[in-house]
Amino acid sequence: MRQYDKKLLTLLKERVTIRTTEHLTYMEKKIPDSEGVGELDPRVLQLMMEGAAKSGGGAAGFPDLSEVRPETFPIGAIRTGMGFPNKDLTETKVSVELLKIEGEGGEIPIRIYRPAVTGLLPAVVFFHGGGFIGGSPDVVENPCRSLAEKAGALVVNVDYRLAPEHPFPAGVLDCYDAVQWVYRHADELGVDPSRIAVAGDSAGGNLAAGCAQMDRDSGSGMIRMQALIYPVLLIGESAAYPWRLEDYEIHRHQEYILPGLEALRGAGQLFQALYLLGHDPANPLVSPLLQESVEKLPETLIVTAEYDMLRLEGEAYAGRLAEAGVRTRLIRYKGMDHAFLDKYGIYPQAEDCIDEIASMMSRLSSSL
Repeated sequence: MRQYDKKLLTLLKERVTIRTTEHLTYMEKKIPDSEGVGELDPRVLQLMMEGAAKSGGGAAGFPDLSEVRPETFPIGAIRTGMGFPNKDLTETKVSVELLKIEGEGGEIPIRIYRPAVTGLLPAVVFFHGGGFIGGSPDVVENPCRSLAEKAGALVVNVDYRLAPEHPFPAGVLDCYDAVQWVYRHADELGVDPSRIAVAGDSAGGNLAAGCAQMDRDSGSGMIRMQALIYPVLLIGESAAYPWRLEDYEIHRHQEYILPGLEALRGAGQLFQALYLLGHDPANPLVSPLLQESVEKLPETLIVTAEYDMLRLEGEAYAGRLAEAGVRTRLIRYKGMDHAFLDKYGIYPQAEDCIDEIASMMSRLSSSL
């Protein structure tokens, strides 16, 4: 059951501002029940205040990463603290099948969600977030269930290998293997092979973008759409795409917003220490924003959160795609912070995000 009035979903769809940049027209979705500007959504603020009360201080910062080493990093404790309990909002039967498929690096566990509809289905291959070192299919179980129901699509939730035990490129190769498996087994899955999309949140958005690149570069043409939810698109610093605090409009709640932004800024060092292990952060499968050409990538939805450190790179990527002629839709949720999809059923924006992906899948179907 939702922890918010369903009317807030309607307001999210109505309280929209259309903005235009040089190459892209995008959508800002306002806080549904506030006229405030430059502030957190009240539900985000409430959770942050509760977290601060439990920890005895302000919003949590990022640990000192100056001496991070894979062999000593407390990866188990970090993984335990990831994710957030969320809600199953499905109203019809969505069946779930657990499988293990063969990939180049060994078995890959997947979960298949099938809605109660007939006929050939589109498919979405979904990759969870967690900074490449954590997260699990459990965290996105409920969003995937809802996406299957709302889109009338087969959704495949991939349990890819994590760093530091399996550093780059193991995770992205698992994800691409899963896409290939869905494409090859389309007939037995009841999937239309011309309507396969990839999607992911945070690090999962990075992996989805990587799959789209690999698909384009191979000429396979398996992926028709990518949905990137507050994706990691740039690891490390880039003079071409600098991060600037002044690009964030902040009038209230600075004591919660600023530590959250700084925390994720520190994550780049963690990614390099635990995920890359010496690989070049400018590799386009690591930092998709830095790839030489974004032409001929599939239709794209990029979702960003106003107070997410990753917002700037996500919106820069949307601009590059649009400039290159890729059909691109960008949505910025006002008042949101990073990882809001984890609060599915708690934040209306999380459900609206799944609605937007489902809507794009529907348009993908009707464009054939």
